[in-house]
Amino acid sequence: MKMMTRATVLLLALATAACTNPDRFGGAGGADGANGANGANGANGGLAGSANDPASPQFFNQTIGDRVLFAVDTSTITPTGKTILDGQAQWLQTNADYRAVIEGHADEQGTREYNLALGQRRANAVREYLVSRGVPSSRLQVTSFGKERPIEVCSEESCYAKNRRAVTVLSFSSITS
Repeated sequence: MKMMTRATVLLLALATAACTNPDRFGGAGGADGANGANGANGANGGLAGSANDPASPQFFNQTIGDRVLFAVDTSTITPTGKTILDGQAQWLQTNADYRAVIEGHADEQGTREYNLALGQRRANAVREYLVSRGVPSSRLQVTSFGKERPIEVCSEESCYAKNRRAVTVLSFSSITS
């Protein structure tokens, strides 16, 4: 039994030691600045598909912005929302292999039916704006979740404000329009 315990402890120590230095092989770019073995680094030094790759969904979500917020009981796009949507439209035009589903959401106030309809109006407003900026309508779908998928759950305006939104969710499509 002691031998099994020692072997287990030794194995755990070795496994832990192997994980302590994630940069032990020179990191993504290597000490000499060369691309990794797979050559997947982008021109800007980021790995293809990472948040540093301008053609990746992660870049879209984190840098461009995947959501716009709305005021109470409206589907009117704010000036800040228009700025985000202008960036989304440009990204979608540049990356034609992607389709988008625009999800409309509402805060928890009001009935389920009212919030589903409000979420639909918000998603439609975003879709219409993107189409007006040159994104083909065939690449955009809309859906509403109403108040069913909140980001924040509390009975304060700060939570309600985060839940009144439209989110653009990307999906890769091998068929381009």
